Amino acid sequence: MLGSAGVVKKAADDNIVRFESVGLRYGFGPEVLQDVTFALAERSFHFLTGESGAGKSSLLKLLYLALKPTRGVVTLFGRDVTSIPRAALPALRRQVGVVFQEFRLLAHLSTFDNVALPLRIGGVRESEVSRNVAELLAWVGLKDQMKARPSTLSGGQQQRVSIARAVIGRPKLLLADEPTGNVDDRMALRLMHLFEELNRLGTTVVIATHNVSLVERLGHGRLHLDGGRLSLGAPASPPRESGDRGAIIDARGEQPAPPAAQATAREWILKGVP
Repeated sequence: MLGSAGVVKKAADDNIVRFESVGLRYGFGPEVLQDVTFALAERSFHFLTGESGAGKSSLLKLLYLALKPTRGVVTLFGRDVTSIPRAALPALRRQVGVVFQEFRLLAHLSTFDNVALPLRIGGVRESEVSRNVAELLAWVGLKDQMKARPSTLSGGQQQRVSIARAVIGRPKLLLADEPTGNVDDRMALRLMHLFEELNRLGTTVVIATHNVSLVERLGHGRLHLDGGRLSLGAPASPPRESGDRGAIIDARGEQPAPPAAQATAREWILKGVP
């Protein structure tokens, strides 16, 4: 079925995320997000782009339930998060992996223990924790830093710890805020391959980035924010009618075959975590 702007609409149960006429403001200030309406299909992979101050971080905060919208409806995993009881939020949040721009590592824990934390909270056996964390840290180049505390690591190393912690539990939805901002181009591409492999195995991925060359190189879908308003940024996307504020932007798209990740990463992901 086509919306009024010629955009294909999907059934509600085909989407892992749905925003309907969402607005967000902080206090009594102006809206930082305005009439944001879109849907993300399961297993989709999208970049979130826009200039600084366009609202990317605010949109991510709504997605990982750090904020509730000022108006409109946000549905995550089929549940309306604008009316969900506070007691139900932790279980919902555990299905979302987040790579924070400022890392948010626990200073008193080692690299190993920071990455292991989501598994331990989930009750995974320690033998499984040890094997999976060690394999993932080796893959992201931190095998020799497992016992190091965050304060002794470089910015790029802390970024990789943050990414490993976010993906270790194979979340249903993975959100990343500038995940390659502190690593070199070679490591950035390697980390993107890890995100792509997780996506291939079923995780929906949204990555906020300023790295336009990386976006163009990998060729995934693109959501673009400009002044708090969202549009589908792929060049071939149908234009939105100027007066249309409610047409759903379907974010499935055709997914290109992801580059092959290294065997060790694929084996770790395929093992999964009970």
